[in-house]
Amino acid sequence: MSTPIDLTALKNRQMASWASGDYAVIGTTLQIVGEQLAEACDLLCDERVLDVAAGNGNATLAAARRGCQVTSTDYVAALLERGEERARAERLKVSFQVADAEALPFADGSFDAVLSTFGVMFTPDQPKAAAELARVCRPGGRIGLANWTPEGFVGQMFKTLGQHLPPPPGANPPSRWGSEAWLREHFDEREFLLQVTRRTFNFRYRSAAHFIDTFRQWYGPVHKAFAALPADGAKALERDLSELINRMNRAGDKSLVVPSEYLEVVITRR
Repeated sequence: MSTPIDLTALKNRQMASWASGDYAVIGTTLQIVGEQLAEACDLLCDERVLDVAAGNGNATLAAARRGCQVTSTDYVAALLERGEERARAERLKVSFQVADAEALPFADGSFDAVLSTFGVMFTPDQPKAAAELARVCRPGGRIGLANWTPEGFVGQMFKTLGQHLPPPPGANPPSRWGSEAWLREHFDEREFLLQVTRRTFNFRYRSAAHFIDTFRQWYGPVHKAFAALPADGAKALERDLSELINRMNRAGDKSLVVPSEYLEVVITRR
């Protein structure tokens, strides 16, 4: 009989991972995803919008630019500070609040739209997080998600990391949120209407080495993985990541453009 996973310990480990490096350096390159999600959710001026696991605020800013009343949340305060800096620079009014995606401190049906771009998918207790998104969304409201797929580049990158630094036994991969079947299991069609669109985000860097150096320095999970490995293990991880990146590069020898598939999901609560 397998030992139940300690979700609290896993969450603390994840918090330390995302607080390391500086996700904002990577996150700002993903802004187009937040803009596309805001359009897919057809956000209206003055609607109450919650951004969950907001990171440095891509969906937050997209909603605020559309005149929404936005609350931006994350369990890593330093990431919210980056979002607040961006909102201040654009003269956008946003409320920032430290909050756990698995225990959102808001009443049932508080928001017209609940968003998360590559955020809530990383929660340890995935069913609980899905239930929280549904709980705080009003009837007739929308839940908008952007989730990396298992088959896409980021899904494969995390699979490669896991081969060198295995996750705790029983931990569920974040890429489950990138499975339409899993989403339909946790957002039952009797209560929710799901619209799922496969989209691609293009990572643009100078080379595989440039990508790895950037992520190794700034992207928490990659930063922590390299730091946890001995020198020979780090070299092996770098080799395998380089192979994956070069195999998926569509720019040839002149540059690096790596397409990464994700699901753009709009869930309407009936």
